Amino acid sequence: MEVTFLETGRFFADGGAMFGAVPKTAWCRRYPSDEQNGCILAMRSLLIKVGDRLILVDTGAGEKHLKKLAWYRFFGYRDWRELLREQGYAPADVTDVVLTHLHFDHCAGCTYRREGSLALTFPQARHWVSRRQWENFKHPHPLEQASFFPEDMFPVEQAGLLHVLDAPAALCPGVWLDQADGHTPGQLVPRLTDDGVCLVFAGDVIPLAASVSPEWISAYDLAPTVSYDAKLRLLDEAARTRRQICFCHDAYTPSARIRKTAGGLFVLEREQN
Repeated sequence: MEVTFLETGRFFADGGAMFGAVPKTAWCRRYPSDEQNGCILAMRSLLIKVGDRLILVDTGAGEKHLKKLAWYRFFGYRDWRELLREQGYAPADVTDVVLTHLHFDHCAGCTYRREGSLALTFPQARHWVSRRQWENFKHPHPLEQASFFPEDMFPVEQAGLLHVLDAPAALCPGVWLDQADGHTPGQLVPRLTDDGVCLVFAGDVIPLAASVSPEWISAYDLAPTVSYDAKLRLLDEAARTRRQICFCHDAYTPSARIRKTAGGLFVLEREQN
């Protein structure tokens, strides 16, 4: 298995939103912000080559919405054709796209505008999403509705490339798709295992290295108490089995292993670049 971290760009999110009830006097010691309280977030994806499969986890915000979402101050946008060409591939080579969830910063890159019409970025790929997240995308709660855009995913469904998972499942040998609630219903959490090494793409269950404290829950999470339970389970498993966690939004720490102290605190054991 070959795993590559890729970034499709960065944006600014409000620190108060990212850390919820945690006061700035606490979170500013773990994650920097600017004079507008903006924290730089990465849009990190995984490219996985295993056997005859080329799997992509999350596709970033694309470029369709960048102007209408200007308050996020997007910068450093990278087109998937360019990113994949640097790795020796083309979009048509991607066999599977795993979408942790369907908020625009994780799935909008699935489509793009070509001569005024929507086109699929990965025209040969099966696009995997959980059923609960797909139903949530079609019938969103008002508090989450602004994070969903029909043009990101309905063209995928219309092309017959949408594959919906009812439960945790193996995508292929070495790639397991778990599910977690809290941030949004039915988020997929990919777990990659190869030659005794395990990497978990935590998505927005643990978006930042600064978020490893279970109580540090984002204000974007729809169900904070459920988020707490999902995060605690993931952290316990990672500490017990020495799994490496990839932080999809951390602009400074792409991944790390987790250690549980004698006092029960979770801390970063070793950062990986």
